This record gives sequence, structure tokens and C-alpha cells, in this order.
Amino acid sequence: MSSASRIVVGLSGGVDSSVAAALLKSQGHDVIGVFMQNWEDDNDDQYCSIKEDSRDAIAVADLLGIDIELVNFAGEYKERVFSYFLAEYQAGRTPNPDVLCNAEIKFKAFLDYAIGLGAEKIATGHYAAIDLDRDGRTRLLRGADPGKDQSYFLYRLSQFQVSRALFPLGALHKTEVRSQAAALGLPNHAKKDSTGICFIGERPFREFLNRYLPRSPGLMRTPEGRRLGEHMGLMYYTLGQRQGLAIGGPGEPWYVAAKDMANNELIVVQGHDHPLLLSERLTAGQLSWVADQPPPPGRYSAKTRYRQQDAACEIAAVEDGRLEVRFDSAQWAVTPGQSLVLYDGPVCLGGGIIL
Repeated sequence: MSSASRIVVGLSGGVDSSVAAALLKSQGHDVIGVFMQNWEDDNDDQYCSIKEDSRDAIAVADLLGIDIELVNFAGEYKERVFSYFLAEYQAGRTPNPDVLCNAEIKFKAFLDYAIGLGAEKIATGHYAAIDLDRDGRTRLLRGADPGKDQSYFLYRLSQFQVSRALFPLGALHKTEVRSQAAALGLPNHAKKDSTGICFIGERPFREFLNRYLPRSPGLMRTPEGRRLGEHMGLMYYTLGQRQGLAIGGPGEPWYVAAKDMANNELIVVQGHDHPLLLSERLTAGQLSWVADQPPPPGRYSAKTRYRQQDAACEIAAVEDGRLEVRFDSAQWAVTPGQSLVLYDGPVCLGGGIIL
């Protein structure tokens, strides 16, 4: 990249992307902001903060002296992300929409749009980093802040996508970002981080899903067949879930251990360390590798969910579009639909969807 390049920044209205834009502007780049609107179904003040977010993004762009465009990717989001999100829940799995949002919207639809604006790179406020390996390929790295590292959500990016990306916050901690935003006088320097479903935000989850998928209650039972009550619909539960089961009685708490899709039954077990909640190996599909090729056999670390400590593992096999991983110690509540992400030290290699 030349010393001064045209860089299009995804300005969300949050503090992270705002500081990313400010850093690039201070380095002398030709910075353009883009605010993405990707959800329209219930775009009202009760749940959706898009009006506030767009106002904040425009105010930041005005303060920084950069142009900003408002772009609507709602059609692409529904087709590429939300339809998959619903299909996975209907199949009894628990998807992670943030992973698909990054691969399909922020680093595909947005990247294509930015290239149309003449951008050499796009930038976001993700806590991740990139560098080049000895062969000149772009590597995706963990962010410096271990509590905010977002490389897990970026593992599906291809070599082309990461080669056109910049993550200005990669070497910073969140506290430093907040401090810089305050020092710059950014109007959103104290704004809370966004939560909830990617681009949709916080929603009463069961009520939201029920608008799109039919509710189908059924039996809740133990692996031995003892009936304990009724579930509200398998799509509302995830493996390892403890809250919301409404199972009383003595002894240890109850957890969701499995879903019997054929019989529409929720399988629950008692005790956090029940054997059905522990997995020493797993299989993943829909594989995606940052280097566009799988890593060689060997020992790595992995995450089976975002808020998890790295787990030492070994690649048992990569064949027929599937990855088999064997863990040194059993992993708790490995959940179909979630992502297995492999790391080699600080380098995020890629991964797949847990089957």
C-alpha cells in the first residue's frame, strides 16, 4: 500500500470504527466513511438504534472532515445471512450470525462497494491484526487486547479479503480506544458497545424467532427416557443451556445435552460435568482457510465458541470437505452450528461449522 491511500472505513456509529477512521485520517490517507443499513423489517425506535447510529456516524465524519455515504445492504443481508440464520435454527443448530456478517457483508458486499469507490483497502473497527508471512501471503492475527480480540469472527475471510483489509485497532486495548476517542472529542466516546444479533441488535429472542419460524413445543426428557416437562420449541435452546428450563427438584442443575429432531424432544441432563456434555473430538464442515488452503497436520489450539479459553488440539483429518479435531482434554457443550476456529499461536488459520 502506498504511503497515502484511499481507504473506505465502515463507520457504524460506534467508538471503535470512529477511532479507526481517525487514526487513518491522521496518517494522511484519503478516508471515506460508509454507514451500512442492513436491516429494515422492524426498523423502529423500540429496538433498532439505526437512527442514532447513523447520526453518530455522520457527526464523527463531520468532526474528522471526511465524506460519508449511507449504503443499504438489506437485500444482501437477508439473502446471504438471515436466511441461513433461520435455516440453521430450524434444523436445530445454533448459528453465529456475526461470522457470516463479516464474510458476506462487511468483507464482500461492502468491499465490492468500496472498490467501486476506488479504494485500495477497507478498514473496520475490529480488534484483530494482519501481517505478511515469508511467502507474501496475508495472515490474520489476534488483536492485542485478549478481552476484545475478534479474530474468531473473521476466520471465514479469504486471502483476497484479508489482503484488502486494515484493522487500525489491532495493537490497541479498548481502554486506549476510549481514551483516544475522548481526547479527539468524538461525540460517541462513551457510547456503549453494540450487542445482540449482527446488524439487528437486541431483541426478545423467542418472540423474534417466532415471527419467522413456527413454534413447535414438545417433550423434555432425560437420556433414559424420563419425562420432565415440555419445551417451547427446539429452536429456542442451545447445548449447555441452564436457564429457562423450568425444572425443579433436588440435586444439581439441569442442562440441555442434545436435541432429538426426529421426535421433537429436548434431552436434558443433571450436573455441569455430565458425560453427554463433554466431547474429546469433533467434526466440522463448511471449511474456510485464511491462506485458502488447510494447515498441515499437527498440533494447534482451537476455540469452539467466542468466549472460551484456547484448547490444545490436534488435526486428526481434513478430507471430503470435513475437518476432524481431537482435543487434549474434553470440551464442554460443543454445539452444532457454532464455529470451530483454529490458531497457530497468534495466527488465526480458519476453521469450519461444527457438525
